[in-house]
Amino acid sequence: MKVNHKLSFDAAKRIVVKVGSNVLTEDNGLNLKAIRSITRQIGQLIESGLEVILVSSGAMASGIKKIGLPARPDELPKRQAVAAVGQAGLMMEYEKAFGRYRLKVAQILLTSEDLSNRKRYLNARNTLYTLLSWQVVPIVNENDTVWVEEIKLGDNDNLAAMITLLMDADMLINLTDIDGLFTRDPRVHPDAELIATVTHINKATEMLAGHIPGALGTGGMTSKIKAARKVTSAGVPMVIAKGDKPNILLKLFAGQKHGTFFLPKEQKLTRRKCWIAYSLKPKGIIKIDDGAVKAILKNGKSLLPIGIVEVKNDFDVGAPVEFQNQRNEPLGIGLVNYSAADIEKIKGLKSNRIKQVLGHKSYDEVIHRDNLAITAVDEV
Repeated sequence: MKVNHKLSFDAAKRIVVKVGSNVLTEDNGLNLKAIRSITRQIGQLIESGLEVILVSSGAMASGIKKIGLPARPDELPKRQAVAAVGQAGLMMEYEKAFGRYRLKVAQILLTSEDLSNRKRYLNARNTLYTLLSWQVVPIVNENDTVWVEEIKLGDNDNLAAMITLLMDADMLINLTDIDGLFTRDPRVHPDAELIATVTHINKATEMLAGHIPGALGTGGMTSKIKAARKVTSAGVPMVIAKGDKPNILLKLFAGQKHGTFFLPKEQKLTRRKCWIAYSLKPKGIIKIDDGAVKAILKNGKSLLPIGIVEVKNDFDVGAPVEFQNQRNEPLGIGLVNYSAADIEKIKGLKSNRIKQVLGHKSYDEVIHRDNLAITAVDEV
């Protein structure tokens, strides 16, 4: 498949730029030189007519320096307090840096609850749209001061992917401390080769990424590949590039090839299915037989009770549920038409027996194909 990177950049009107901790920090706190370089480049892109949303790490490093701690604390309340202090300092530096180009900034702090609740999801999107219409640069981060495991987004790679989907962005650029995805960790193996283009993300891609950890941030290369999976499935390309390379953003938009380019899928998920697949946290698991796997993955069918072999966890009607094959491999997520208790009663049965067993039948399908999003890495 011939890939024209330049066409993707030429066509982009709205982009998300994610900058990692390793780019934004140095031994004694924030790397102000890096912040000024990135803001200058973003300012030039905005001047050229682009809309830019920035997802920025760095709050923890900023807080550690301001408080005078020797290292990142282990206790959750202390980490949250450090992040609260650091977020203010990080935003202050961004405000000063963007102010040089007469650009205003806005701080957006999110948790997974803001994106999993449909109303809050739409409210967040409307707020971001408004800021862009005012030519204000939204700077997005996870709300570290309030998160607990149940509402944690994971890392800023995932957050950047979620924002890309939320805002129907045309491109995600992930700036990190290495040049892209390599065959091996280039910091350890000098003979490692850069993979310039990834046309399809599969298990082999994820295995490559697993050997390239992150040094400072919570997400290594694996989290970046997961982010790429999400956005490319929605038809959006992603680039991983070295954030401290001079004028890296301007060079990319000038048509120069840098880093690793992830080709978007031609058959992309709809906006609603992206929300189901990547914004909702599954409340349970449904295991399905090989016939149901083929019907869903190959033929685009709904999930019927006859194909279900096992139900795990307790969940209500309308809950997001992950469905797996019998080898425990995740295939996707869907919104169920029946509770876990009812699915347990009708699993393995034909749809015409639902009313006989339950005393009612709202739907023939346990998960209708319109409410079902496939996320499998490889075809099964």
